[in-house]
Amino acid sequence: MEDFITFFSFENPNIRYVAGGSVLLAISSALVGCFTFLKKKALVGDAVAHAVLPGICLAFLISGTKNPVYLIIGAFITGWLSLILIDVITRKSKIKEDTAIGLILSVFFGIGILLLTMIQHSGNAAQTGLDSFLFGKAAALVGQDLMVFSVISICLLLGVILFYKEFALISFDEDFAKSIGFPVKRLELALTTLTVLAVVTGIQAVGVVLMAAMLITPAAAARFWTNQLSIMLLLAAIFGAFSGISGAYISYVAPSMPTGPWIVMVISMIAIVSFFVAPEKGILYKLIRQSKIKKRILTENILKLFYQLGEIDNNFNEHRNLSQIQAKRPIKTPTLTLGLKRLTHQGFLKTQKGSWYLTDQGRLKGQRIVKLHRLWEVYLTKYLRIAPDHVHEDADNIEHILTPELEVKLEALLQYPTSDPHESNIPYNKSLKN
Repeated sequence: MEDFITFFSFENPNIRYVAGGSVLLAISSALVGCFTFLKKKALVGDAVAHAVLPGICLAFLISGTKNPVYLIIGAFITGWLSLILIDVITRKSKIKEDTAIGLILSVFFGIGILLLTMIQHSGNAAQTGLDSFLFGKAAALVGQDLMVFSVISICLLLGVILFYKEFALISFDEDFAKSIGFPVKRLELALTTLTVLAVVTGIQAVGVVLMAAMLITPAAAARFWTNQLSIMLLLAAIFGAFSGISGAYISYVAPSMPTGPWIVMVISMIAIVSFFVAPEKGILYKLIRQSKIKKRILTENILKLFYQLGEIDNNFNEHRNLSQIQAKRPIKTPTLTLGLKRLTHQGFLKTQKGSWYLTDQGRLKGQRIVKLHRLWEVYLTKYLRIAPDHVHEDADNIEHILTPELEVKLEALLQYPTSDPHESNIPYNKSLKN
């Protein structure tokens, strides 16, 4: 608890620099990464992250110092150049984008490692710690670094705000943007510039290897929670900020733990949780929804069976046992039993001495399902010219998803047919028909 209070009081300047720098880097990367993610160019961030290393090394060789301004300028130039080369290779040759990214990534990173090795053997004492750009070293951030990162982060934020509408349009529908006269190439160049800036800013905190995760993972996590771009940007920024401050705190309470990798670990855990529990898109939500759909289809099929059995002997109040139901349609006993219990609980069936019979409510629902099935069979044979012996299975599926609105339109379109292609009667609710 003492460590928690000490850290979040931010009285220690080093804590302020590390926490502030980590949060700024995470937020700026997350905002720009949303558009990169939506344009399906996730690997671009990885290419830029590896391509900035030769720029950092060249900036150090030219300036002779580790001034963050010089290093960022050098990193920006080679990072930006790598994206231009990827675009040129993709447009001017038969090489696809993913191959071009792999080529540029490996070539630039190889050059960077070569230059870094040369610097380490040059005897220049100022090169100490330069290799931390490979894996990041957020704990080494100082006040000057924080000032530089603050300026760049503000520039990135302003860029996203100013070009929000344009970036959104080219991310979702580039062809439409061209058709209404948007300068798509210039906008892509602006987005590329912001992407490179976001990457080069975060290199010192998380390093070349992990920077791509900082760019894409917050966007991927946010995408699970919303379909609105504005909310996605906000969530990505929140996730990024939380991971930044969490990584800094873990590094503070456990000094042997590096900040950068823990930032990536936290945002990755957020993404994994989002993948499972996010509403509508999460795995658990989909499993629950599929389970509900399966239960509904089962209960509707059972009601249909009761109604069809009632049609055979013209007695819809007859009690039916398991063997009678299964003789009409083979349903496994445990599954059928659960369905019967559910229908009894819902008031569609009543049970007595091991048998079940339809209530008035259950009869109406069963009648509607049978009607939809047979109407759809008529539609398929009349309008799609499908043979009558090939329509049952399709109608068996569609009967569960036809809405009342479609039901009315289907009845009017077919002019209320009295029988299906198999000469079975189509039951109508007379009050609805009139």
